[in-house]
Amino acid sequence: MKRQITCIILIMSLFLNNCRNQEKRTTISLNGIWKIEEGTMEKIPGSYNHAVQVPGLVSLAVPAFNNAGPRVKDPKNIFQKDTSREAFWYYRTFNINSPVPANAFLKVSKAMFGTKVFLNGTDIGEHLPCFTPGYFDVKDALKQGINELIIRVGSCRNSIPLSIPDGFDFEKERYIPGIFDNVELRLSGTPRIISVQAAPDIKNKRVHLQVKLGSHGKSKSTKITFVITEAKSQIVAGKLEKKFNFPPDNRGNTVIGVTIPLSNCRLWSPEDPFLYNVHVTTQGDDYQTRFGMREFRNDTLTGKTMLNGKPYFMRGTNITLYRFFEDSISKDLPWNTEWVRNLHNSFRQFHWNGIRYCIGIAPDEWYNIADEEGFLIQNEFPIWYGGKGWNVWPKELEAGELVREYTEWMQEQWNHPSIVIWDAGNETVSNDGNTEEIAEAVKGVRSLDLSNRPWDNSYSGIRIAGDAMELHPYHFQDAKFRLKDIAGASTNPGGSPGETKFMKIINEYGWLWLNRDGSPTTLTRDLYNNILGTNSTEEQRRHLYASYLAAETEFWRCHRQCAAVLHFTALAYSRGNGQTSDHFKDVGKLEYEEEFMKYMPDAFSPVALMLDEWGNEIITGKLHDFRIIAINDLEPEWKGKVLLRILNNDKVVAEQSKDITITPFGQNTITISLETPKSTGTFTVIASLERENEKPIKSIREIPFVKKINVK
Repeated sequence: MKRQITCIILIMSLFLNNCRNQEKRTTISLNGIWKIEEGTMEKIPGSYNHAVQVPGLVSLAVPAFNNAGPRVKDPKNIFQKDTSREAFWYYRTFNINSPVPANAFLKVSKAMFGTKVFLNGTDIGEHLPCFTPGYFDVKDALKQGINELIIRVGSCRNSIPLSIPDGFDFEKERYIPGIFDNVELRLSGTPRIISVQAAPDIKNKRVHLQVKLGSHGKSKSTKITFVITEAKSQIVAGKLEKKFNFPPDNRGNTVIGVTIPLSNCRLWSPEDPFLYNVHVTTQGDDYQTRFGMREFRNDTLTGKTMLNGKPYFMRGTNITLYRFFEDSISKDLPWNTEWVRNLHNSFRQFHWNGIRYCIGIAPDEWYNIADEEGFLIQNEFPIWYGGKGWNVWPKELEAGELVREYTEWMQEQWNHPSIVIWDAGNETVSNDGNTEEIAEAVKGVRSLDLSNRPWDNSYSGIRIAGDAMELHPYHFQDAKFRLKDIAGASTNPGGSPGETKFMKIINEYGWLWLNRDGSPTTLTRDLYNNILGTNSTEEQRRHLYASYLAAETEFWRCHRQCAAVLHFTALAYSRGNGQTSDHFKDVGKLEYEEEFMKYMPDAFSPVALMLDEWGNEIITGKLHDFRIIAINDLEPEWKGKVLLRILNNDKVVAEQSKDITITPFGQNTITISLETPKSTGTFTVIASLERENEKPIKSIREIPFVKKINVK
């Protein structure tokens, strides 16, 4: 009898162990409404009297905290202190219905400023970086049944040491803390899948998968299954099974690689954002991620940006999300999936295919939406300490910390096909130019990305062939500059003329900002006063802004010196003492200002033109040669005509047309001679690309015609 009982116990033990080994992943979202309280860094509150949305910021708490994320006294000071409290403490409970498996990890995707976790009274640990995920091993503290989770975040940038990037931005005045991305619990057996990287090989229609695993217990072998399906249809596009051996108690050093051919391989692009799912399964875990078959690089022989082996021009904008966080209208919009998707889709009317997420890594859902809707993302880490002479780079911030955070950043996001450029920081030379911490960090992590995306190292001259070169040609930063001065401006925005080794990217230009109410910002008051006078109207300023920005967009695009032209900026704050702003009339409804809508869609059209006249005086009653440059960002040849008209109060006083052909991805320059008006005055001159059954694409100038040009 005893022998039978022993056998039964042994069989049951083997069965339970086998079941435990066959455990798969369970992911429990902990997003939602949490309790929250303010306090010190060391003492857990005795009660919680506020509620807050996660993900979100503490500014969403109900009832509201007094002066959460207080305004800084000096925006140029890297120190910031919240005198009202040291920390915010988040609290919630959750239920685990089954026994705790071999692996249990809490993921806090992004939180400012510094994350410390307590589970069921146990101090789990701390993750100081603000913009990359923290993974916390909660296996020993987690229990079946009700669990109590507490997360502490610092109240301000000074809550973390200067050795940690904190999102410092010269043009922000509020740094609002909070858990601003997803929180989830991941439960699995062993071996655990830590990460999966998908690297497309479009030439051979296959994908390379690199899988990082961890295991508990003795050395053993396991079967790993890889299944790739089309994301929407779920049709299987590729499959593979292999056996692998694992060393004992390996907690994350096992990396395996496989290559899987794809049937009916379909490429990802902004025009066709086709996605695949990859599902990786071990006997104790399963992991799913998405990817797109996309390759993006700079052709160092021609200087052209190549998407999937063909020339591709980035046309687009910037989103300064962390500035929008402090806008009174922001509220919960950045975490409203429908609003974020509609924001991206609203960019289509301007023919934008590219976005720089500027000085700030967005919440995870933003990248999912960019993947699905089809945008190329220049993904910028939130570092902005300026150039030589600015003297604000914290000497405590060194390459080693940047390597750690860049690594966490990359492995979290490297499967997004939308991300095509890793941007290490904005307008920065490390340590006032004395050392190059950023360059050293990029060097240390570059090889981690199997897709070999280009890097943008800001204002540093340290880069390798194929990398991006950040250019900010702000003509109107000089308050005395006029549109007519562009006639004598260099067409080369920076770097060596004819440079092809690097990808030249204009990701900021303009310096013409108006607040949403039409008033100038602190950086543009002198400009508008100089051009329009001190008594200008809102209507005059809005017209100048839109018409000048469109003309300058045409200038940079049509001279074909750059791989990308990204306007600054599509989303920001709007405040009387702010430096920049966006173009919204109503942010919540995503309604744009009318003059911007009138001028900018044509300026960014894939097939576009530039009337090479900038408002300089032209003699009346004579033939004048009007030079026009037309471009074609698309592969099909474009044939049509250029129509040139001179109008006086919408009445055509002269016109002439000429046939034109623009080669694929090409440029064509033509001249149309037209007799100018006999009378003096300011006339509207419009050059337009015309083709049957298509809306004309226009380039518009306001030009004074005079009897005699006065030479000063």
